[in-house]
Amino acid sequence: MTTLKPLHTFHIPVMGLAYTIDSPIRVGKYGISSVISIMDDELIEKMNAFYSAKFDLPYQEITQKIHDYRAERITSYLNLVDKIVKEKFENFKTELSESKTALENYITMLSDKSGIKAGLQNMMDDGLALKETIKNYLEEHLTPGDIDVNIMTKLDKDNFIKEEQLPIIFNDAHAALRGFANSTLESSVVLSAGMNPRLYSYFENFSAFFPDLNDKLKKKITLKVSDFRSAMIQGNFLAKKGLWVSEYRIESGLNCGGHAFATEGYLLGPILEEFKQKKEQLIQSAHELMVKALGQKEMHIPQEPLDLKITVQGGVGTAEEHDFLLEHYKVDSVGWGSPFLLVPEATSVDKHTRALLAGAKEEDLYLSHISPLGIPFNTLRGTTNELLKQKRINENKAGSSCPKRFLALSKEYDAKGICTSSKKYQDLKLDELELQKETLSAEIFEKKKNNITEKACLCVGLANASYLENDIKIKGQAQGVIICPGPNMAYFDHEVSLSQMMQHIYGKVSVLNTTDRPNLFVKELKMYLDYLQNEIESVSDEITAAQIKKWNAFKNNLIIGIGYYEDLFSGNSFFQKTKKEILNQFESYKQELIKIVIPELQFA
Repeated sequence: MTTLKPLHTFHIPVMGLAYTIDSPIRVGKYGISSVISIMDDELIEKMNAFYSAKFDLPYQEITQKIHDYRAERITSYLNLVDKIVKEKFENFKTELSESKTALENYITMLSDKSGIKAGLQNMMDDGLALKETIKNYLEEHLTPGDIDVNIMTKLDKDNFIKEEQLPIIFNDAHAALRGFANSTLESSVVLSAGMNPRLYSYFENFSAFFPDLNDKLKKKITLKVSDFRSAMIQGNFLAKKGLWVSEYRIESGLNCGGHAFATEGYLLGPILEEFKQKKEQLIQSAHELMVKALGQKEMHIPQEPLDLKITVQGGVGTAEEHDFLLEHYKVDSVGWGSPFLLVPEATSVDKHTRALLAGAKEEDLYLSHISPLGIPFNTLRGTTNELLKQKRINENKAGSSCPKRFLALSKEYDAKGICTSSKKYQDLKLDELELQKETLSAEIFEKKKNNITEKACLCVGLANASYLENDIKIKGQAQGVIICPGPNMAYFDHEVSLSQMMQHIYGKVSVLNTTDRPNLFVKELKMYLDYLQNEIESVSDEITAAQIKKWNAFKNNLIIGIGYYEDLFSGNSFFQKTKKEILNQFESYKQELIKIVIPELQFA
């Protein structure tokens, strides 16, 4: 059986907990792949009830009293999504074969480079648009989009029943993986936020992640990575267990939504170049290790390496950038995240937050420190969460009630874990700070206080949009909505239809009203300059030799990256209208970078 080539050259990455929670139900029938976060089993259970009612399907509530309820909830919802998407896809094919208007509208949504579009158009032009002919063609060439799932590997909290700690397999990420593994989906789990050896080892318990006798993987592994070295280490770690990574999803370290995992000054272009040059090395290295491991396990061994995709996401905003990534770096797909937050047909966002996104300017989108994980987090000014959080701070009631505890990872005060955004944690920290008040300047005191109280309840804030959009009752302390778009959001300023966004991606129309949007590589470079400058300026303690070494390497990597871009843009046929301006911007930022002074060690 031959695998059909994907219909689209873009995918919708995971966004928050709620924003893509039902995206496959919305867009899967069009062949668009998207990713569901499976971290919040409470939200998942609510969505299961909502969609069961909407599609008149049987629903049996899975309460917390049920053994392994977290995994069970995830499996149940994923099975439901799988069923709905398959049914919608079958109905859609029937509609296309019976309605000329529907078929014409669908054809306009496809890329002009699509062979399937050409085939459908030829049938229409030749007058062969007979119901059976079209239906047979669609049966042969169309598949629904993949229903992929995301697990943040760091969100692997230990769980307890009263005082008794449960076995590791009941940790949050482990249970989420089991929920996916036991589902009917044949798709990928996207692992983000770095390596978790215990979780990676747990994959060995599920036969669906190993190749069958036809070399097919029922369930695949996708790793979200920010550089080649990390990809090689993680890929080989899994290969030594007989597991194959089917896709490396490269994301810009800073020019992305959600948590930002900055590289050591390595820019997206040079990173993609390394993957392009060394892809074969990645494949061969993993294949050899996998063959050895499968032999030791006495399992089926594929004679040839399995398929490996390289995809990219982070800050892409025009058809020209999209095509450049596909053609120059030979990537298999390009992720479009934040712009889809303005497409009601594709993502789950409440009306107030969507209007806030549409009105957002560059200065409204910023890299914050609100995440309890202690990792920089892209967010938006003016959200309802920000207002409610500040109100509690003003009333000396800082912190969240912490009902979900997914981020209760700090063991500083409690062996079971406590979240740094919780009232319990912040009260303890503020009491400690109060004892130091006399020894600190007013400015330092306020800065330390803000460092404690700025943490926000992501578990609730990132889920609330779906509840609001679908009119599902929200219980507990009011947290409002947190949203985590990338900086690219600033250049998209109005709601658009799914058809318009697809035509924008494929270069038939433009939904951008602004003319001063920077090229994605230029934007990322500027963000790295600001990041380095901020890192240096924000150090309040004594600077160490290790920090100085890190900053020098960071600066040097940026200089190398700029040199790479100068050569790249001088010698390719893309960006003809903006090439001169882009090269001028690289030169300007290079001068700015040279002026950044790395401190030296002070000897007494």
